[in-house]
Amino acid sequence: MRIALGVEYDGRPYCGWQSQAEGLTVQGTLQAALSGIAASTIAVIAAGRTDTGVHGLEQVVHFDTQVDRPLQAWVRGVNALLPESIAVRWAHPVTEEFHARFSAQGRSYRYMLVNSGIRPAIQSGKVGWFHIPLDLAEMRKAAQYLLGTHDFSAFRAAQCQAKSPVKDLRQLDIRRVGDMLIFDVGADAFLHHMVRNIVGCLVYVGKGKYPAHWLEEVLASRDRRAAAPTFAPDGLYLRRIQYDVKWGLPQLQDTGVGIQDLGAQHGE
Repeated sequence: MRIALGVEYDGRPYCGWQSQAEGLTVQGTLQAALSGIAASTIAVIAAGRTDTGVHGLEQVVHFDTQVDRPLQAWVRGVNALLPESIAVRWAHPVTEEFHARFSAQGRSYRYMLVNSGIRPAIQSGKVGWFHIPLDLAEMRKAAQYLLGTHDFSAFRAAQCQAKSPVKDLRQLDIRRVGDMLIFDVGADAFLHHMVRNIVGCLVYVGKGKYPAHWLEEVLASRDRRAAAPTFAPDGLYLRRIQYDVKWGLPQLQDTGVGIQDLGAQHGE
């Protein structure tokens, strides 16, 4: 039996998603709780990995088990064994043809950036922060150069394990809500640190260090050294994984899971 789960998590306490020999991870913590309900070892496969400090609004995973449990056991039962920083939002039976990673048709991230002279306190670790006023119009101009299918080597971390740097960037929207800048980024798949490197470059444009067309030059260079430093992970959220409707997976409403509340506290 194969089960898919939608998982929400606060990335601050963890050394990223992926299990490792040392350090607390989201995957390791989730697997331990699932194994407790199954009374046998459970291993999960995720749609994608997130780094240390990066949050998940709706990570999707799947696992195989021979144990027959009601679906609510994989939600409420597992949540009873999880820390407050992780919650299973839904569980759904799928066929063996479904694969959380390879069946995904797209992925989207959201970056929340407080643009204010005063650093946030209550939202520390949940939002990024930049103190110099940013020009939203110029950032939006710059974003247009990145849309479409390109070689994103200039936005790729050195330790990235992706087979190809060519990705289809389908969405790069930026809006302001009070003193919060919200970046919504969608693609078929992402390279390691790709979103944070894009945000870093857009901030460089927004503060006037470079003109909007600099992003076109960075992209064409295919050289990581040509781009801005990697931006902080604090405000980055894995927002949604897109799948074919044939799998029948539930999806959370876009207004949920903390993002609305974050915006409300900054002028929404």
